[in-house]
Amino acid sequence: MTLREQVEQDFRNRFGAAPTVVVRSPGRVNLIGEHTDYNDGFVLPIAIDREVWIALRPRDDRRVSVHSLDYGASLTFELGPISRAGTDWAEYVKGVAWALQEAGHTLQGWEGVMSGEVPRGAGLSSSAAVELAVQRAFATVSGLPWKPSEMALLGQRVENKWIGVNSGIMDQMIVAGGRQNHALLIDCRSLEFQPVPVPAGAVVVVLDTGTRRGLVDSAYNERRSQCEEAARFFGVKALRDVDAKTFSARQNELEPLVRRRARHVITENDRTVLAAEAMRAGDLTRLGQLMDASHASLRDDFEVTNDALNTIVTLARAQPGCFGARMTGAGFGGCAVALVSPEPSEAFVQTINEKYKQATGNTPQCYVCQAADGASVV
Repeated sequence: MTLREQVEQDFRNRFGAAPTVVVRSPGRVNLIGEHTDYNDGFVLPIAIDREVWIALRPRDDRRVSVHSLDYGASLTFELGPISRAGTDWAEYVKGVAWALQEAGHTLQGWEGVMSGEVPRGAGLSSSAAVELAVQRAFATVSGLPWKPSEMALLGQRVENKWIGVNSGIMDQMIVAGGRQNHALLIDCRSLEFQPVPVPAGAVVVVLDTGTRRGLVDSAYNERRSQCEEAARFFGVKALRDVDAKTFSARQNELEPLVRRRARHVITENDRTVLAAEAMRAGDLTRLGQLMDASHASLRDDFEVTNDALNTIVTLARAQPGCFGARMTGAGFGGCAVALVSPEPSEAFVQTINEKYKQATGNTPQCYVCQAADGASVV
């Protein structure tokens, strides 16, 4: 039974009728452009075919009632003033209602059943998938227009102001506006995006190390403040505004740690734009080289990899048919992403499973992914 069928069946069992609306919202994997989003830079993610599903129907009052199959728990609250009670899955639902109301939208109540297959804490944006699925649900029952950039900003507001994670805009943008068989080159300052075709000669393989990190209490906010310090030094709004030549001329004036952080962001922005060009040209070798260079920068200058990520990336690169590999997501654990020829992808996954387990004692989860559409009503 598919996840969609599960939420529809549970809805019928729970509410005694079929749902009138089903929405889905994808996770995402970023091909390149890490820790550039909150520096107003460029990112190149795809939405992936692992999703959060909600089966629902509108209510004729202001009550929202949601059951989570993943957590075996239910949430009921009234629209209007909403209070925060913790940081569990229910807060993402309440946070979306809060953000939509804060933005001036009049909301209608609904009842539904939710479940997801985006691995949590793996750097595949499970939280953004939930946020945008709930936004799709509210938009559908309340008659709100679906504008990906606006909805993405509201999702980011939930993350920043309600949950307390100082994240950038990338996750919500790709989850809201993803396009099948394409990556999106997103300008995180203007929120403009350009679809970039994923070349036919490669598949994207997500490599979950099985190690996890907590964003709220990790070094994420520390990295962000170091980038802001570097931007202040250069007298610009964000590191996006510093080119390689300017950085090279003045880098020795920076404190060494801040210098390394800034160097990663500035070079990563350049790599991301070049990666989009390589994809348009179908140059998979060049794209793989840029991914490899990105990982080295994240390991050495930004220092957000860990032993598990470095191990799985090294193993991936050694396999036949692998063009390149790098960590993806915020780091400190979670996933890597590899670009692999379609033919050996099954053998690639099997070999990585065996060799990574031998090396670490951990069993990885490997997913061959397709680029999917953003959050939608099915």
